[in-house]
Amino acid sequence: GHHQEIGGATPGSVPPFSTHIDEEGVLIDNFKLVDGGKFEEEAIVKLLSSGKYPSRNISMNLSDLRAQIAANERGIKEIHKMVNQFSLPVVNSYMKFVQDNAEEMVRKVISALDEGSFTYEMDDGCKVKISVTIDKKDRSATLDFTGTDPQQETNFNAPKAIAQAACLYVFRTLVEDPIPLNSGCMKPLNIILPEHSMVNPSPPAAVVAGNVEVSSTITDALYGALGKLAACQGTMNNLTFGTDTDGYYETICGGTGAGPDFNGCDAVHSNMTNTRLTDPEVLESRYPVRLEQFEIREGSGGEGKYRGGNGIVRAIRFLEPMKASVLSNHRRVPPFGLDGGEPGQVGKNTLVTKGESKLLGHRAALDMEAGDMLVIETPGGGAYGKKE
Repeated sequence: GHHQEIGGATPGSVPPFSTHIDEEGVLIDNFKLVDGGKFEEEAIVKLLSSGKYPSRNISMNLSDLRAQIAANERGIKEIHKMVNQFSLPVVNSYMKFVQDNAEEMVRKVISALDEGSFTYEMDDGCKVKISVTIDKKDRSATLDFTGTDPQQETNFNAPKAIAQAACLYVFRTLVEDPIPLNSGCMKPLNIILPEHSMVNPSPPAAVVAGNVEVSSTITDALYGALGKLAACQGTMNNLTFGTDTDGYYETICGGTGAGPDFNGCDAVHSNMTNTRLTDPEVLESRYPVRLEQFEIREGSGGEGKYRGGNGIVRAIRFLEPMKASVLSNHRRVPPFGLDGGEPGQVGKNTLVTKGESKLLGHRAALDMEAGDMLVIETPGGGAYGKKE
């Protein structure tokens, strides 16, 4: 699971201008959290308190870790029950069957795909390039990221595991059967990720935008190469704020891309985002902020035979001084349309202070004063096909 605060240069642990992994929070490398049934609280507290940028809310970290351990324990008990009921050989056989079935479903999808390539630029000018080749004989696909820009000095670098997960996600969505996500889906895929590139960086590269922004670009670029789906908003619109003792983090919904026979959706989290927004009542009860506006951004989806989904407008007023950060994309480059469809509108980040509005870039680090308001307008999705 994700922890919304693990230290780093800014509250919420998503520093928009990090250039080194140390600036993104406490580094944990293969730490044994439970030893002999004992929760190693003293050791984990020491670890979370370490480094140049320790966690701002260790008590919350501990609570989240205990919840994760409890979930794992529950899973272990359920597996034991299953083994006791059906026997270990039967359970192992069915686990293999689940993976074999997933592999076959992906191979079935691949056999109907066409080859293609796509290059997708991000707001700061870096580009993700992907070429897809299909082996019809063994129904496999090679996803080659050769030509993608080198490892960035910014934090727009996606670790290898993130790039692979984005590819897995796309091919799982192309399978219409209700199969569980598992490693069998990966067997027909040969993924080439050049070393020292922004999709396979080397330490100590900053990577916080990789999981949230580069992964979104990979997903859209792969859909584009396959000709299956116009771009969604293509960003998680990461907003963090807090103080020296606490931090809050949210991703913000937008428009999805249209397909060959359907419109995009308005105001939803899409593709790699996999999170949902905090309820307004919970947000306002836990933090000194007020949600002033949260509505669909009409007309932001691309126009076409099938229109792209609309983004949203979200305005948060700060009632106390806090630090805030925005890490986003598609404030300059619009989400693309396909087959003649129009692109979605770019997003906007705006600071309203002392009655004046200041347009921000796709990355921003701010010192918010009481009364200041941050307005996030998220991108719309691209359209599919020319408008008749």
